Amino acid sequence: MRSTTFARWRRPVALLLGLGLLGPLAVTSVATSAAGATSGEASATVYYPARAGWTTTNVHYGVTGGAWTTVPGVAMAPACDGWLSRTIPLGTAAGAQLTFNNGSGTWDNNGGRNYAVGAGVVVVKDGAVTTGTSPCATTPDPEPTPTETPAGAATLYYATTWTAPKIHFNTTTAAWTTAPGKAMEAACTGWFRFTIDLGAATGGKVVFTDGSGTWDNNGGKDYAYGPGISTVKNGALTANATDPCPPVVPEVPDTTAPSVPSGLTVTGTGIGLTASWTASTDDTAVSGYTVTRTGGAGTVTRDVTGTSATDANLLENTAYSYSVTAFDAAGNRSAASTTASRTTGAKPTTPPATTGEPLGGDPREDSIYFVMTARFNDGDATNNRGGSMHVKSGNAANDDPMFRGDFEGIVDKLDYIKGLGFSAIWITPVVLNRSDYDFHGYHGWDFYRVDPRLESEGASYQDLIDAAHAKGIKIYQDVVYNHSSRWGAEGLFTPTVYGARDAQWSWYYDQPVAGKEYDPLEEDADGSTYNGDLWSSTQPAGQNCASWGVPVGYSAEGYRTYSCQWPNATSGMFPSNLYHPCWIGNWEGKDAQDCWIHEDLADFNTENEQVQDYLIGAYNKYIDMGVDGFRIDTAVHIPRVTWNRVFLPAIQEHAVATHGEKGKDFYVFGEVAQFVHDKWNRGSVNHSAPFYTWDERKEYSLDDVVAAAEQFQYENLMGPANQPTSTNATLVGNTYHAPDHSKASGMNIIDMRMHMNFDDASNAFWSGKDSDDVTNDATYNTVYVDSHDYGPGKSQTRFAGGTDAWAENMSLMWTFRGIPTLYYGSEIEFQAGKKIDCGPTCPLATTGRAYYGDHLAGTVVASDFGVVTSATGAVATTLQQPLVKHVQRLNQIRRAIPALQKGQYSTEGVSGGIAYKKRFTEGSVDSFVLVAVSGSATFSGIPNGTYVDAVTGDRKVVGGGALTVPVSGRGNMRAYVLELPGNPAPGKVGEAGPYLR
Repeated sequence: MRSTTFARWRRPVALLLGLGLLGPLAVTSVATSAAGATSGEASATVYYPARAGWTTTNVHYGVTGGAWTTVPGVAMAPACDGWLSRTIPLGTAAGAQLTFNNGSGTWDNNGGRNYAVGAGVVVVKDGAVTTGTSPCATTPDPEPTPTETPAGAATLYYATTWTAPKIHFNTTTAAWTTAPGKAMEAACTGWFRFTIDLGAATGGKVVFTDGSGTWDNNGGKDYAYGPGISTVKNGALTANATDPCPPVVPEVPDTTAPSVPSGLTVTGTGIGLTASWTASTDDTAVSGYTVTRTGGAGTVTRDVTGTSATDANLLENTAYSYSVTAFDAAGNRSAASTTASRTTGAKPTTPPATTGEPLGGDPREDSIYFVMTARFNDGDATNNRGGSMHVKSGNAANDDPMFRGDFEGIVDKLDYIKGLGFSAIWITPVVLNRSDYDFHGYHGWDFYRVDPRLESEGASYQDLIDAAHAKGIKIYQDVVYNHSSRWGAEGLFTPTVYGARDAQWSWYYDQPVAGKEYDPLEEDADGSTYNGDLWSSTQPAGQNCASWGVPVGYSAEGYRTYSCQWPNATSGMFPSNLYHPCWIGNWEGKDAQDCWIHEDLADFNTENEQVQDYLIGAYNKYIDMGVDGFRIDTAVHIPRVTWNRVFLPAIQEHAVATHGEKGKDFYVFGEVAQFVHDKWNRGSVNHSAPFYTWDERKEYSLDDVVAAAEQFQYENLMGPANQPTSTNATLVGNTYHAPDHSKASGMNIIDMRMHMNFDDASNAFWSGKDSDDVTNDATYNTVYVDSHDYGPGKSQTRFAGGTDAWAENMSLMWTFRGIPTLYYGSEIEFQAGKKIDCGPTCPLATTGRAYYGDHLAGTVVASDFGVVTSATGAVATTLQQPLVKHVQRLNQIRRAIPALQKGQYSTEGVSGGIAYKKRFTEGSVDSFVLVAVSGSATFSGIPNGTYVDAVTGDRKVVGGGALTVPVSGRGNMRAYVLELPGNPAPGKVGEAGPYLR
């Protein structure tokens, strides 16, 4: 997945909250009031000291027996000098559990134990809880400030983001106050206030501080004030100012409902329908619409913000009726519109004429070559694009644009990939991206369009799929369901942000042009693209970003920046029904499923039906084109129950409906990023890779949001000890047994535990073996050493263990269980030890994502998988490298022995380091093999008969149920295949190489 700066992990987490200690995090927040609990119910008034460096302090709590607030909790308010408070309603509960945080990932959770409190006044300080006395009890409440400052007084208003500022001042007749001064009181949003009794004085000097060593003293000149109202903002004092916090005039209640939606129509073909209507009007503003659909399985209602709603995957030949009501922010609702109806057609049974067809077949028979399309090979230089970071990144100095490789480049080198022996290619996302540095493909903007920087005349995505299939090579497409780019998703929601083409920003903001949209092929001289569709100096209707266009600071270049200038999780720019409005605070908490992982990755609300329909419709397009499977990015950040009830069935149903029997072989493997060496991710099953291979085992609410919270809480309470187990990957003695997939989810996984432990092949072997009993069927795991994200142990560099270690890792991957996968260039140890990614802060040529095409120049012809008949130029040199020879032969051997591809395994009766026996039985096929890697092994209790080694051709006759296999040399191996009726051993496969000899 990826943000190019690997800043996906940038948000600091100083103290991760322990699951089970913090309590389950509910999706629905608990409503509280800063003013206190509702009259008549029990409450706890919590006092907490203002902490240096914390501009915001939140209390995250759960009342006894109830749900927790949504991370990061609710903000505390200034109570008195140095103290903050918050009143928590307890209802009928006896108490609550508390934690505190600064809203940016730093937590105080009492060392993982949380703070337990009861009703009444509670003081939490230095890890201790005391009750009964408020720390502010000795501080008299300030007198209400009159609307107008009396004669002989000065009222100063200070604009700041500090939590509890202090004012330090003198008068013309009195000395300075004792530093750091006196506490100011909150006046209104963004403003604090203090009134000075001047007596006979005519004014004085004043400075301000946050109370923790940071001062605003007007650049050393102090601020000079006089009587009356003065305001201090952005380094300037305004005398005789207008009160910035005038008394609030009670609003007249809004009791007028929006007009009734009109012009409702329903259109659609097949089993999809779209309802559209004319926008309603309101005396304030229309907040949204409730769409009611009847027919089929019953009545369904949902809220939308636009004037259309699409339903996919409805029942065939079924009448559906729609009506719509409009509502505003005050809760006023219009009457229902007139009803419009339409009957669905038949589910498509044959693909369109332009549809490709997948190859089909068991995915375990393949090995996978992982390609970053934009960095692999350049087939067409006319679609190369450097982007706005071309010079800043250092790429320009290397004549190395970020978008360099393309589909034509892959088509040109399909024989190279086939010559290595790979029969499947995993490619990075193909959808149209939009960000400053998006060559990797994970910043999707228009999910229904292929990025034109990857396509060429005669080398479209469809052309690549067809060309690969013609050579017997599958295409696995990397897909993202969790997030879009920070600019939203075209066709679902794209945010409008503040932008004024003033003297500072005219170079960046493009003048809006009616009908013009983003096109990454149209770059200006500086590498920028048209962005006039994103900017506005006037806040659009329905835009909820606060303080629109208010100055907030300066950019690194010294330009004035403004509120609402950049989209982010908490600004209110994204509608919460379509996007989640929060940042992840706890990577093992519920918020890891419900919040943004990075500022460039806007987090879809995947429990919303409109979002689900958008994504399903987009990815159905690529299933129609004939791709053979999906690699699912960031799968762990979507609740398993959402995968199981929505997305996985949609993939399978559409693949089968479109491609029949071949559609049943559609391979789905998910990135459940479990970056620990352990079996379970810090004890949280909801964040562990094997967990996602299972279907749900109980019923949850029909509401997807509620269901996700229920499933998270239930499974974490069940814990690791009560998870289902499987023997699908292991033999019973020497016997293969039919696997039980009745409880499988349909999602297979990248083997994160082996990946984390591949610093040593033996560690990877035993770690993988240890997790197989809790994986539904580990024979379908995707297994790799490193990738475009990390090396083993979450290393940020490409694997650099040496050629022998690579050879040993490969021998294990190609003969153990799972589908071996190799990141492009690893066959020559390309960029070994180089930092995998550093974003635009360094040239791509110095990273693990460097351009590989220079090593592929020339011609290559492959007559079969793992067999090259001719090669010229640089690629001929590449093909002579020792690991190339090694992987070619491993692919040949694996393809010749079904047990190595699809077999169950066992170490029962096996002595040795990396050694195991494997068997696969299906129909007339019966394949049994004994494998030893990098060292000798003895196999006891095995069937008698003749065994033939696929590496050397050596034949051994077993009569006493035991065989000792001598092996020497790291990376070398033996694969003794039992001769069985109708299943002869293949004998020696391929030629001796640098490791297999």
